[in-house]
Amino acid sequence: MFFLKNFLSFLFVAVPILISVAYLTLAERKIMGSMQLRIGPSTVGFLGLLQPLIDGLKLLLKETILPTNSNVFGFILAPIIAFFLSLLSWCLIPFSFNSFVLDLNLSLLLLFVFSSLNVYSIIFSGWFSNSRYAFFGAIRSASQLISYEVCFSLILMSTFLTVSSLNILDVVYFQLNIPFFLPYFPLFLMFLITILAETNRAPFDLPEAESELVSGFNVEYAAMGFALFFLAEYSSIILMSCVTVLIFIGGWFLFGFTNYVFFSLKAAFLLFFFVWVRASFPRYRIDQLMRLCWKIFLPLSLSFLIFFLVILSYTKTLL
Repeated sequence: MFFLKNFLSFLFVAVPILISVAYLTLAERKIMGSMQLRIGPSTVGFLGLLQPLIDGLKLLLKETILPTNSNVFGFILAPIIAFFLSLLSWCLIPFSFNSFVLDLNLSLLLLFVFSSLNVYSIIFSGWFSNSRYAFFGAIRSASQLISYEVCFSLILMSTFLTVSSLNILDVVYFQLNIPFFLPYFPLFLMFLITILAETNRAPFDLPEAESELVSGFNVEYAAMGFALFFLAEYSSIILMSCVTVLIFIGGWFLFGFTNYVFFSLKAAFLLFFFVWVRASFPRYRIDQLMRLCWKIFLPLSLSFLIFFLVILSYTKTLL
């Protein structure tokens, strides 16, 4: 009975997320079309609203192609792992004070674990495809994700130390009056750039650089294999937007008032930020990306962490 209840709760989260992913792609194409003086999708359904459903149906009906020299089991397993991990992380995300699947004391630690495991799906796809372009894309993606995972963790550790908890609900309730992005504004800016790199989004979409690697680690995938990677990527974008809202922008709190609509509006603003960055900035080189992480973000985030440790230890001594 307990398992059935949790499974139904997971479905109530997963189905809206998949619908959100579908229409996020439509919103992205519409917004980018407007920014680049194009129309965007407008012919399938009223104002193009049925375009994501038709695209999904097309990928579902296309033939799945398995490369001759690939490892079939690993080739098929990689997109399934990516999609499963992207959905599993949503079990830890609260949408309001009483709307969540799992309330765990170590929910943020588990979120780190799930985001780190996603590297394996990308390495599997590049290695088991037995393709040079896919392998280069997988190596790039693994180095990028592992590098920025360090900065991601160090930035969030400063907020955990302030709250003295790894529970997401505790972090949100701590921001009832003042959201963290005000006192921790430099960390907030670094975190925004870090989640762009964590989700392989422009201008850090080096693993999928079309001009260099055709499509990167998923170059050999078609039909549902490609669709699962696509769903996992956009699900991770929405997930990182929600995590940013919960950790830095006060979650469902706004000026002391509580409403789940506040959470949705904040997340929508961050999703617009993802689209705006993609339409506005050129792609970084791989050496520039690594330099930004190891020579700028890592020293800064580590310095902030040490600074907060000193301040907290000093205040505890005074108390």
